[in-house]
Formats: sequence, C-alpha cells, structure tokens
Amino acid sequence: METLLYYFVRGVARIHDTILALNDSGELFLNDKQLHFVVMGAAGMAFLLLIYPLFILLSKRHVLIIAWLYVFTVLVMLSFAIEIGQGLSGTGNMEMRDIISGLAGFMFLFLIFAFLRLIYLLIRRLITGK
Repeated sequence: METLLYYFVRGVARIHDTILALNDSGELFLNDKQLHFVVMGAAGMAFLLLIYPLFILLSKRHVLIIAWLYVFTVLVMLSFAIEIGQGLSGTGNMEMRDIISGLAGFMFLFLIFAFLRLIYLLIRRLITGK
C-alpha cells in the first residue's frame, strides 16, 4: 500500500510542480492558495459535469445506486484515512489488503440486502399486481 500511495503522491506532486512552473514562468500570476482554489475548483466542476448527467438518469428509477455510490465513496475515503493514520501513527500496519477486505465486507452485506430487497419487491408486485 505504501508503494501505491507513493506513486499517487508523486503523480500529484508532478502535476503540482508543472502548474507551479507555469506560474513561475509568468504565464499565471497566482499564489499557492489561489492555485489550489483554481485547480480544485476546476477539477471539482469537471467531475460534476461528468457525474451530473449520470445521476439524473439514475435518479429516475435507481436511487439505490446513487446511495450505494455515495456510501462506497465515503467508505473508500474512510478506509484510506484509517490506513494512512495507522501508518503515520505507528498504531497498525498500513495495508491495501485491509482496505480491500473492508470494502469486500460492505459489498457482501450490500448484496445480501439487495437480494432481500428484490425478494420483497417481487412479493409486493405479486400481491398488488403492479
């Protein structure tokens, strides 16, 4: 996991250095905080413009998928935060397998939930005729 985090951090650092080099060359005239404001704002809007149409389509009949995506995203971030915290504080081992195991637990329980929900919906359809 440390290797994965290292590559991610190095990639972000390269992008950061490239943007700073543009700024230092005089093409941009922003301080570090303004650069963060612009880059994260632009990245956030790019993601939003990609995700928004998908969520519009899903919201018509598949709200559970939206909820699952939200929960899964929060769990990924929480898992990484816990593992990084363990690595930095020395209170545990920072391992990618821990993240995968935790997410697999969520997936397993979600699949059980989805199966039970499907049974419920089928029974309800049989009873109501809809």
